[in-house]
Amino acid sequence: MNIFAIADLHLSLGSDKPMDVFSGWDGYVEKLKDHWCSKVNEADIVVIAGDVSWGMSLEESLTDFEFIHSLPGQKYILKGNHDYWWTTAKKMNSFFEQHGLTSLHILHNNCVVCGGLALCGTRGWIFENGQPQDQKIVAREAQRLETSLKAAGDREKIVFLHYPPIYMKEMSVEIMEVLHHYQVKTCYYGHIHGGGRRFALNGTYMDIQFQLISCDQVDFDPVFVASTEMKEPAENMT
Repeated sequence: MNIFAIADLHLSLGSDKPMDVFSGWDGYVEKLKDHWCSKVNEADIVVIAGDVSWGMSLEESLTDFEFIHSLPGQKYILKGNHDYWWTTAKKMNSFFEQHGLTSLHILHNNCVVCGGLALCGTRGWIFENGQPQDQKIVAREAQRLETSLKAAGDREKIVFLHYPPIYMKEMSVEIMEVLHHYQVKTCYYGHIHGGGRRFALNGTYMDIQFQLISCDQVDFDPVFVASTEMKEPAENMT
């Protein structure tokens, strides 16, 4: 089994929010499909690190979910800042089951166990506007990340976030502290697009390897994360 990751699909197949008006996003849905199908098998896992659909509700996002479901592999979805359709895990899982979207799963306050590996994550947050209320959000997201990492036990932990924990002069200190406490060595994140990508951290910082995996950063091509001999992943709920 191979594990891949990508972020910021920004699909709008069932809503009116085209992304091809932005430079580099022309024909991105077909490009994403072609890249995905060329490397991902049905037994593989793809972690989607937020900003999945522009739909304002689960129902409005259904066409986007159906497209993702049609692609090979099991998909584990994190919340992004533009995922307005996001609700409780119970409601989302029930919606997926109701519509036969059996390859879609939520990564939120839980982790996915794949043999000796554990896939962990949360949305994250960063002080983009420097507002005091951001501190409460960061603290909550750090707690969610810790809940996910605790569920991993002694397994090797790979973390996925939507927001970068470090960007230019800003840092989510609480999230970085959790990453260090649980000895995380690899962290993938999204959110950053366009010209802002040149300021994104792609490399090692404080002994953690960071990589930006937003769609336009990786040319709409899921990034290989790891391989495991385990054939059937088990979601470890907390």
